[in-house]
Amino acid sequence: MSGFPISEATPVAFSDPLPASCDLVIVGGGIIGICAAIFAADRGLKVVVCEKGRVAGEQSSRNWGWIRQQGRDLGELPIAMESIRLWNAFQAELGRDVMGLRWSGILKASRTEAHLARSEAWLRLARPFGVDTRILTRTEMQDMLPGAAAPFAGGLFTPSDGRAEPWVTVPALARLAQARGVVIREGCAVRRLELAAGQIAGVETERGRIGAAQVIVAAGSWSRLFLAQHGVKIPQLSVLASVAATEPVAGLPDLAFSDGDYAIRPRADGGLTLGPGSEHDFFIGPDAFASFFPYLPTLRRDFRSTNFRPWPPRGYPDGWTTPRRWQGESPFEAMRILAPRPNMATLGRAHAAFRKAFPAAGPLRVRTAWAGMIDTLPDVVPVIDRVAALPGLILATGMAGHGFGIGPGVGRVLADMATGQPPGHDLSRFRFVRFAEGGPPDFGAAL
Repeated sequence: MSGFPISEATPVAFSDPLPASCDLVIVGGGIIGICAAIFAADRGLKVVVCEKGRVAGEQSSRNWGWIRQQGRDLGELPIAMESIRLWNAFQAELGRDVMGLRWSGILKASRTEAHLARSEAWLRLARPFGVDTRILTRTEMQDMLPGAAAPFAGGLFTPSDGRAEPWVTVPALARLAQARGVVIREGCAVRRLELAAGQIAGVETERGRIGAAQVIVAAGSWSRLFLAQHGVKIPQLSVLASVAATEPVAGLPDLAFSDGDYAIRPRADGGLTLGPGSEHDFFIGPDAFASFFPYLPTLRRDFRSTNFRPWPPRGYPDGWTTPRRWQGESPFEAMRILAPRPNMATLGRAHAAFRKAFPAAGPLRVRTAWAGMIDTLPDVVPVIDRVAALPGLILATGMAGHGFGIGPGVGRVLADMATGQPPGHDLSRFRFVRFAEGGPPDFGAAL
């Protein structure tokens, strides 16, 4: 566990030789791309995953490690529920301890009756889907969180939700994909799509061309920059989320938990993964200016929880000096892994809130801290769709911090899209063209 999260210092683990051609190229070796590769290989496709840095080097190893159905957008909820089943199937295949999976539930606490009412409203809408989520009373919250210093009005608890160690889980799934025959190459940036007669014909990588009739772009925060060179416009931006890992802590319940000011996940090594409940940072770059009006309703919702920073670091996807067009070496080679510095002030506030809520937990010693860039869209739900302007292109981006938990379900859907099979879910909520249809973003019922 000493190497978390994955970084450029992590040794290359996947260096398969690239074929001249295949059925499907996946751009991005995060949880979405790896899961899509597993299921596409199961359906008989010859698959290549190209990762510019390391498998799970960006947000796929930098997230909280939550696997949750609780509070999801109702369009996303069926995929989240399927993902729970698929996580269990992976666990059965690889073994309980390989990925650090634990199914101990997730609890979202409410300090006020008004907040609890919002949770109750979500549950009324979600219950027909068959979720096992339930509302906890004040007394039940005291029993669930015996060390809490102040009483809560109630809470939302989902027993079937769980957690995992992201920096362990995704590489384990990548090895599973390799065993299925998937070719995975780290340190292999895809520079651009190759087109023939207006259709996908392959990709140009820094290590040569790969012919393919279909490409899945699951490039996280880099998706907008990558596709813009081909005239595909996505109103995608990214926010910085800071995370800390503590030394082992005793006397806390064995479940992932949030009360708005902080969120925690017990890790397999006895420590906690600690993050702010909602606070994040936003770098103002040229894409932010271009997307001001689509994001204005989102800004109004999140203004108080957002720390605005006027200058993205050099080389970031929305950096002021980041090239938007290139010949030869691409921005994806200039920055192999997007590894922003954490906001220690934000983490300090989360730390203080946790200590105030659980004084009996004793000193909370921070072992290390990191941050990741979360790709998001104006309505805070992803795009999972074909791009009609470029036949053969499938886009999966804007997971808004949900990608780790729903990765298996999204991967399965993408594999079925690539093989022309029915996806099994209503994907209209995730259609690519919704941003060109006008009107304000639909925020749905998500918490």
